[in-house]
Amino acid sequence: MHRSMNSRFACVFMSLALLCGLAGAQQKPAAAKTAAKPKSEAVLPSEETVNAFLHEMFGYDSSISSKVVSIRPAEAEGLAEVTIVISGAQGSQTNKIYVTPDGRHALSGDILPFGAHPFETARRELAKDATGPARGPADAPVTIVEFSDLQCPHCKDAQPVINKLMTEAKNVRLVFQNFPLPMHDWAAKAAAYADCVGRESNDGFWKFIESVYGAQSDITAANADEKLTGFADAAGVKGADTAACAAKPESTDRVERSSTLARAQDVTSTPTLFINGRKVGGAAPYEVLQKLVDFAAKEPK
Repeated sequence: MHRSMNSRFACVFMSLALLCGLAGAQQKPAAAKTAAKPKSEAVLPSEETVNAFLHEMFGYDSSISSKVVSIRPAEAEGLAEVTIVISGAQGSQTNKIYVTPDGRHALSGDILPFGAHPFETARRELAKDATGPARGPADAPVTIVEFSDLQCPHCKDAQPVINKLMTEAKNVRLVFQNFPLPMHDWAAKAAAYADCVGRESNDGFWKFIESVYGAQSDITAANADEKLTGFADAAGVKGADTAACAAKPESTDRVERSSTLARAQDVTSTPTLFINGRKVGGAAPYEVLQKLVDFAAKEPK
């Protein structure tokens, strides 16, 4: 997925967050209370209200379109989480805004996990549910879970960095999870092929995705089956069998389960990495990833 959103989108949402912060700063502080505060329930805005809001924000530019994906209670108490897709000349970007219970303010951006061990919940959930092809020692102190889209150019660009990390860091295990994005017209098919190759041969899987990334610009929705079948053959598995496997509903279901896991971890762009549960953009430089891995290796689990 295109990681860089149209700058106008970014400016609007940054301004929105700033205005919300200023509005909060102008309010008088609440009096101290000794009694326990009752739990605040999220009040969900209607889709009609969200669409009206988006129209006011982006209606000035006919090249920008928006779509409401979901409206649900946020993990942060009292807030409503609204997921939207904004599309323009530079591509599409999934965003989240958080609406206050009075329906008068919205915050944009991520709500970060908090606590003495803020990444532990994600680490445990991924350790249980991230079951894709893996490489590296099974008992490695650091596990990186990569959510990727084989049609995503940024995922292709990230692979040399990830490969270098896996070659030089001996204390890391890498788990690959399919997360094909709806905007890509052959990504879901490639994910199903990759799933089938991985079930047949773990070594073949890594050869297969390298081949797909290498030929990414030559693959189209029209020739995807031919190309992917050839890459499966080259990876050491039978291409015809892989094509038949990829067309089965159970293969599509496995890809969807991986995508569901990604969404459950608030993954909105590819590639996204989790280093022992810490969410990191896949475009991070090698030096940053190396430091994060070294740090995670020293932290108690």
